[in-house]
Amino acid sequence: MECRPTIRGAASSPSACVNRLNPQDNSTPSERRPRRLGRSPAQASVASHAPRRRRAAPETPLEVSADADQLPVSFDSLGLDPRVLKGVADRGFAKTTPIQAAVIPSALEGADIIACAETGTGKTAAFLLPILQRLIRRADGGVPIGGRTTVLVLTPTRELAVQIEDDIQGFAYHTPVSSVTVCGGLPSEPQERALKAGVDIVVATPGRLMDHQRGGVARFEHLEVLVLDEADRMMDMGFWPDVTRIVQSLPAERQTLLFSATMPDEVMSRAREIVRDPRFIASGTRNGPARTITHVVEALTSARKGEWLAKFLRRERGPVLVFVRTKRGADRLASRIISAGIRAAALHADRTQAQRTSAVEGLRSGRYTALIATDLAARGLDIDGITHVINYEVPTTREAYVHRVGRTGRANEAGTAVTLMAPEERRTLDALARDLGVALEERAATADGVPKGHPVSV
Repeated sequence: MECRPTIRGAASSPSACVNRLNPQDNSTPSERRPRRLGRSPAQASVASHAPRRRRAAPETPLEVSADADQLPVSFDSLGLDPRVLKGVADRGFAKTTPIQAAVIPSALEGADIIACAETGTGKTAAFLLPILQRLIRRADGGVPIGGRTTVLVLTPTRELAVQIEDDIQGFAYHTPVSSVTVCGGLPSEPQERALKAGVDIVVATPGRLMDHQRGGVARFEHLEVLVLDEADRMMDMGFWPDVTRIVQSLPAERQTLLFSATMPDEVMSRAREIVRDPRFIASGTRNGPARTITHVVEALTSARKGEWLAKFLRRERGPVLVFVRTKRGADRLASRIISAGIRAAALHADRTQAQRTSAVEGLRSGRYTALIATDLAARGLDIDGITHVINYEVPTTREAYVHRVGRTGRANEAGTAVTLMAPEERRTLDALARDLGVALEERAATADGVPKGHPVSV
C-alpha cells in the first residue's frame, strides 16, 4: 500500500496540516530542568516474549483532511491533563494540526496506529502527548512514575533522537516524567546510569540500544508503549533487522505507534508484523510535499552547478539546505562554496558528533548560510525557517525527494525546493516525475543564478 503524493503549485491553497507543534528549543542541555530518575528496577530476569502475530491493516484508511475549512481542534478539548496542557501552552500552542487531531484521541484509547505523516506535520507531539497522559494517569492511580521503563521510542538517527528528547523536556516540564536519549555519539556512562536507575521514556537508535541490551542494562519487561518514528528511513538505512530483534524482546501486550513519511508496500508489510488491529491514519497531503512549497527544476550543465549555487547563496541569506549524494561530494562542494566566501559547512556521517552539532547550530543561529548534506546525515533535522532546499543532483527515488523537500515549507510557511538537472540526469528526472505522479516543469537556469519560482504542475 502506498500513500501517493499530490504536489500542487503555489496557487493551491495552503494545507492546514503543515502547521507544526515543534518550535525550536534554544536551551542547552545544562539549562534544561533535570528529569527525576526514580527508583532502581527490581532485579528480576527479563521475560522472553514471542513476536506479535501478524494482523492485516485495515483496507480503508482513516484519512486526515487537509481542507482549509476543517479547522484544528483545541488541545483543551482532548481531555489532556492540565500539567501536559501547561507544557503545550508554554510553547505557544493552543490548537492541533490535523495529524495530531486524528492520532491523539486514538492513541489515548490505547489503539495501535500506523500513521503516514511527513516531518513538520506535528507528529512528534501526536505521540508524545498521549504518552505523557498515560504516565500521569497511571501515577494518579497510585502507580509511581519512575523506576522502570514503560515507553520506548526508536528513531533512525541520533539527531532525531535528541530532538525528540528536547520535545519531551518541553512538554513534560510540569510533570515528574523522566527520559533519556540512548544513541551513538553521546557518552555511554550517563545513558547506562539512567537505564539502571529506571526512566519512564527511552528514546534510542537501534544499534546503541542493542548494545545496552546485550550488556543487560536496558530492560523492558514493563514496557507498555513502543513508538517507531520514521520507519521508512530505518528500513532504508538497514536497521530493520535490529528493530525486529528489539521488538521480539518486548512484551507482546503493548501499544505500538508507527510513523512513516512514506508508506511503500515493504514498510506496510513490516508494520503489519508488529502492530495489532491497527488504525491507519494518513496526513492530508497524502504523503506528498506540503502545498506551501514551490518546486523548481533548473536545467544546466554539471559544470555550471557550482557557479549557480554560489551565485544563489550570495543573494539568499538562508538558511538553506543543499543535498548531495555522497560524503565526499559534500566535502568537495562545501570547500568550493566556502572558497567563494560563503559561510557553509558539510554535514555527513563521517563528521564527528561535535562537528555535526556545530554545523546544525550554526545554521540555526545564522552563522552559516547553508549546510551541504547527505540524505542520511540530514534525516530528522528540525530547523525552523529553512527557505530553500537545493537538490544538487536529481534524487533517484520518490522517497528521497519527499524527505529532502520536507525540510522547507513547514509551519504553514512558504518554501522553495530547487532541483538542479544536468542533461545526463534527464532520464532520472523523468522517472522521478512518473513515480511522483506529477509533471515537473523545468526551465533554463537564469543568468544570475537565482530562480524566480516555477511551480510543479499537477
